[in-house]
Amino acid sequence: MILALRIARLVFHLLSGMAICALFFPWIDREAREIHIRRWSRHLLGICNVHVQITGGSAAPRAQALVVANHVSWLDIFVLNALYPCRFVAKAEIRAWPLAGWLVEQAGTVFIARGNRRDLRRAFEGLVTALKTGERVAFFPEGTTAPQGTLLPFHANLFEAAVDAKSRVQPYAIRYIDHERKPHPAVEFIGDMTFVQSVLAILSGKAIHARVTILRSMKSEGVGRRDLAERSYQAIREALKIPAPPGAEPGPDASPDAGPDADPDTGHDAAEAERKPVTGSDWQK
Repeated sequence: MILALRIARLVFHLLSGMAICALFFPWIDREAREIHIRRWSRHLLGICNVHVQITGGSAAPRAQALVVANHVSWLDIFVLNALYPCRFVAKAEIRAWPLAGWLVEQAGTVFIARGNRRDLRRAFEGLVTALKTGERVAFFPEGTTAPQGTLLPFHANLFEAAVDAKSRVQPYAIRYIDHERKPHPAVEFIGDMTFVQSVLAILSGKAIHARVTILRSMKSEGVGRRDLAERSYQAIREALKIPAPPGAEPGPDASPDAGPDADPDTGHDAAEAERKPVTGSDWQK
């Protein structure tokens, strides 16, 4: 009964989102669209019983940056949008998600077909333009989802957009835990699991706590795309406390306060207690 109610609420929310995109998005500016995207994403996560919290010690988020994050689940897109809406780059398969794929596209997502160089070039040019006009752009450099506790090598190609736009790169580390603070099994979205199967697993499971750590941004001027990818990888790996692969060379110091490329903006004190979760009455704002 509870599952059926959650499914009904989710379908209604998706349909209402489609109506908003069709009726209002063509006529409102970017700031207004971001307000709608944030509220809609927060409501979606509430239906899925996902509670989002920015962890203590996180850096200040930048309004204009290339955001890169580890990729665990389809939830990642909505977790980031619930905090700070981004224009995403995503694989073309997401277009086929029932209802949600169309909504993600209307939110400004740029899709890339695997192995399609023309799509990659088009996405790259779109990223550079968006960054130059002050947008926050996001992508998942692993290129696919991975089990929690695992971080796949980062693809460096799209980091070039930050170099061309002279934009900073800001890594985000995402993890999902249960009430025992262990990795939540319901969020795994790997192998042959379909989008619908993943949605049902999440709706059937217990509360999910999404913990997001915002790391200090890095300058891109004078830095190659491979170096940016490596530094971002090491920053996220250390934030998630994932051991370095055997025999790997130590990466640059990726702590929020260290390194010559650390964001000069004042972040949050590392000793600060975990920040108030965006839940309850705050979640609907």
